[in-house]
Amino acid sequence: MKRDRILRKIIPTFAEEHLKPPSEAFATLVRAVIGQQVSRRNAEAIWERFNNAFASPATPADVLALEVAALQQMGMPKRKAEYILDLALHFEERKVNPESWQDMDDEAIIRELCAIRGIGRWTAEMFLIFNLHRADVLPLDDAGLIRAISQHYYSGEPVSRFEAREVAQAWTPWCTVATWYLWRSLDPIAESE
Repeated sequence: MKRDRILRKIIPTFAEEHLKPPSEAFATLVRAVIGQQVSRRNAEAIWERFNNAFASPATPADVLALEVAALQQMGMPKRKAEYILDLALHFEERKVNPESWQDMDDEAIIRELCAIRGIGRWTAEMFLIFNLHRADVLPLDDAGLIRAISQHYYSGEPVSRFEAREVAQAWTPWCTVATWYLWRSLDPIAESE
C-alpha cells in the first residue's frame, strides 16, 4: 500500500477477505484445468459436477477409473477430459512429487507442471498462488489481471505485458497479493479462493 496509490484504495475495501487454505495439490490442479478458457460460471458448474461424481474428494486413482466420456458428461470437452486423466496418471505414477514443491523455487515448479499435458504457465501460476500461496507470482497471461491493470492504471486503455510488468515492479515481493486484490476489485462478490 505504501508503494502503490491504486492498491492503497483497493486493499481496505477487501480487508476482511483472504485466500482460503489450500486444497490437495491434485484437486487444485484439476480445478485449474477445468477453469481454463471457460467462464467462471461454467467452470464452477463443471467443478461441482466433478466433485459430485465422487463420495469423497477425488484421488488420482478415482479419476483414472473413469473414461473420457464420463468426464465429458460433466461438461468437459474431450481434450480437457484427456488432460485431467493425464494429470491423474502423473500423480498416480509419481511422475510429480508434491511433497518436494515447498522446497522448490517457482520456476522449477512451473517447469515440472508444464511437462504435464494441458498444463501451461497460467495453470502453473494459479497453482503457485492458490495452493502453495507463493507471495511473488505475477501471472501476466491472466486476462483478469491485465483487465484490472487496464481499468485502474490506464483508464481502460489496452495494456501490454510490458506495461503490466512496469506497473507491477512496485509490488515485488508481493505480486501475488497485489494480483489477488486487483482480481477482487473486478469481481467483488466472488468467493475468495
